[in-house]
Amino acid sequence: MKLVIAEKPSVAMSLAAVLGANEKKDGYLEGGGYLVSWCVGHLLELAQPEAYGEQYAKWRYGDLPILPEAWKYEVPKDKKKQLDLLCRLMKDKRVDSVVCATDAGREGELIFRLVYEHAGCKKPMERLWISSMEDAAIRDGFEHLRPGSDYDKLYDAAVCRAGADWLIGINATRLFSVLYGVTLNVGRVMSPTLALLVQREADIQAFASKSFYVPEITCGGFTASGEKLSGKNEAEKIRRDCDGQDVSVLSVEKQVKTVQPPRLYDLTTLQRECNRIYGYTAQQTLDYVQSLYEKKLATYPRTDSQYLTEDMQATAASLVLWLREHMPFGKGCAGEPDIDRVTDGSKVTDHHAIIPTVEIARTDLSELPSGEQDVLTLIAARLLSATAQAHRFEAVTAVLDCQGNSFTAKGKTVLQAGWKEVECLYRMGLKEFKPEDDGNTDASLPVLQEGQIFETVSASVREGKTSPPKHYTEDSLLAAMETAGANYRVPTKRTDFVGKGGAAERASFSPLGGNERCGACDDAPEDAERKGLGTPATRAATLEKLVSAGFVQRKKKQLIPTEKGTNLIRVLPDNIKSPTLTAEWESMLKQVECGELAAESFMGQIADMSRTLVKEHTAPEERFAGLFPDAKRNGREAVGTCPRCGGAVYEGKKGFFCDNRDCAFALWKDNKFFSGKKKSITKSVAAALLKEGRVSMSGLYSEKTGKTYDAVVLLDDTGGKYVKFKLEFPAKKGRRK
Repeated sequence: MKLVIAEKPSVAMSLAAVLGANEKKDGYLEGGGYLVSWCVGHLLELAQPEAYGEQYAKWRYGDLPILPEAWKYEVPKDKKKQLDLLCRLMKDKRVDSVVCATDAGREGELIFRLVYEHAGCKKPMERLWISSMEDAAIRDGFEHLRPGSDYDKLYDAAVCRAGADWLIGINATRLFSVLYGVTLNVGRVMSPTLALLVQREADIQAFASKSFYVPEITCGGFTASGEKLSGKNEAEKIRRDCDGQDVSVLSVEKQVKTVQPPRLYDLTTLQRECNRIYGYTAQQTLDYVQSLYEKKLATYPRTDSQYLTEDMQATAASLVLWLREHMPFGKGCAGEPDIDRVTDGSKVTDHHAIIPTVEIARTDLSELPSGEQDVLTLIAARLLSATAQAHRFEAVTAVLDCQGNSFTAKGKTVLQAGWKEVECLYRMGLKEFKPEDDGNTDASLPVLQEGQIFETVSASVREGKTSPPKHYTEDSLLAAMETAGANYRVPTKRTDFVGKGGAAERASFSPLGGNERCGACDDAPEDAERKGLGTPATRAATLEKLVSAGFVQRKKKQLIPTEKGTNLIRVLPDNIKSPTLTAEWESMLKQVECGELAAESFMGQIADMSRTLVKEHTAPEERFAGLFPDAKRNGREAVGTCPRCGGAVYEGKKGFFCDNRDCAFALWKDNKFFSGKKKSITKSVAAALLKEGRVSMSGLYSEKTGKTYDAVVLLDDTGGKYVKFKLEFPAKKGRRK
């Protein structure tokens, strides 16, 4: 029998139905020569630092960096039962081979391989690699199972990704949290992404809006504009000179332009579009399209390709024809669909672009949740647009003269609506549709000829102001993350700060160390090298972590860094927050995946960076003293740093408490250990315990003898509800008879 292991129960059920494994067992299905079971996400996770030594249970500078020689893993309590079951099934004598049927990507490979290795399984391994959950795709996939060894490098890259995130996350988070007395979550991808947001906010704060003035003339039912001027008086003079005068047409230029259809969706472009149109977060879009994939209505979502493979042409063509007939926006299509334009197997890596499946023809879309309906219809509209005719229009530029002043009028006439007709009909069907959303706001000009005269024109001055850069939305931030390596220079200089942020400081603040500006929000050219932050599969989770950690807040569609997030970027060194460097790492992970770079080489660079980070940051920088509000409450200085989470510890009426609400650490002033010795924990005692883990005390009362003695009190925190203490007696000293 073959043991098939999927990533989720719902996927396992779909696979089992096709394979004929219909007999339900406890945690798996059986039948047709198969046992079909599942993981529940990651059944094994990288262990916490304390698993490598008891000393790491406390956050101390002297223990950094933490560089495990071999990775250890732990099992979440709620997943132990399923892990034990999979181990038993792998050892079942009836099983002669194991099929990895987790999601066809880096993380799916990691989820399965860790279980396979944990079980000590040596049975032959095969890989199911499919891009659709349709029955036909599943059957074809099982008919063409690949050797598991074909994906060894993919697994290596997955282990490197997890290890790099652990090393940077653990060491940098502990380092800067201990230095600044407040929990500062640092991440290999999260911190550079936050730096993008903070840089944009700094650009907005530093932007000085300037007024401009544009003289305009109105004649013959259209308006022509003059040169944009900075001085109002100059613009007013032109207005006075031209008002009521005649205008002559100097030149009329006509040019036919063609706009090719858009490419199909990969995950990032789909997430961007859903944010722009519906306001969905990247995570929401991923959840919706993942559900559609599991319902067999859409192809595999975690893809970075915008093309189909040649063997999909017939299926895509039949699907396009069905969509044209049954979707309201299909009326905008004319002519034969251009399937060749969206087909290029050389540009498909692990998975092709996201498109609907033929199951859409057998599904009542009204029964789907609204979010899934939105995403599926958007994917369908994009398939129609991408295979439709090009959009062609005639652009007209007319130059007019009035009293020696030049004015320009522009207009266009649509010659062939093409794919834009599909887009227009789709947007008209949206609940929040606005007429200007159809993209056809450019007015056409009347027929103009050189030498033509317009008499007694009306002149005016249009006033405006230059606009600052726009706040990031998830749409524009995802675009910036995708091409971060191509749009930023490696910073060479840290920016100095004074105080806590006056207007002058905000204007000069560049968290990336210079005046780098982000051009990544513009759509990258098709052949652009995309060295991005994270992968399509992980970017949504990164944004959610930034929000949940309190570094970023959502304001409608905008993503705004908080004061805590801005201050974190201030204190971090360039190599941690540099989008360029982290994008290079992501590119290197791809090289590991392709066998072009040894996993050991990549991890060696991450380890070296961790060592250098600790070596170069031995104390908090004075200029950043008091930068974090969390490290000081109501004017009170923190007593010390929490040994459990690195947060700040403050004095209260009854004790000393960690400021991190998720941490239960507390030193109670009146506790049994100290009260039995007729002592209490004072502020100085608490500070010593938090800093050194020990404090020398005299006059400790002995309940047995009724006498006092001297000893060293040790903080013996095991992470329980109550902190424990131990005594240490100096040799032959410290006691009073």
